[in-house]
Amino acid sequence: MGLPELSYLLDTNILLRLSKRESPEFSTIRAALRSLAQKNARLCYTPQNLIEFWNVATRPLDRNGFGLSTHEVNEAASRIEKAFILLPDRAEIHYEWRRLVVFLGIAGTQVHDAHIIAAMIVHKVQHILTFNDRDFQRYSGIVVVHPTNVPVQ
Repeated sequence: MGLPELSYLLDTNILLRLSKRESPEFSTIRAALRSLAQKNARLCYTPQNLIEFWNVATRPLDRNGFGLSTHEVNEAASRIEKAFILLPDRAEIHYEWRRLVVFLGIAGTQVHDAHIIAAMIVHKVQHILTFNDRDFQRYSGIVVVHPTNVPVQ
């Protein structure tokens, strides 16, 4: 059985906003995900996405977080794990990440995005759904999609 034609990695900012119904972007994300699901797109996340999700969700409000308890975040993480496909960490991801950061001269906080891209490359995921479309433009072979650019039916 081959891979579906469409595969999308859901960036952490998508998972965070999806977990908060009161988020102004919630309905846009839901519509985009429904449309992608109707097209049989494979909707994925990485361990790093869930780690970043946990970080922001448990961080205090006064430090740009959600201020949730670990119990609340555990429930939200469980919903993510049930709804989407985990792309597991593998040694190949590390080597691809090293290649990317050296080849593209990536430094600072952008190394985290390079790790996500490395996982996408290894797992053959072509698209990333994100609100931070500019952060991923440097990577060839990856299609960066803002949720407002997903055609809804």
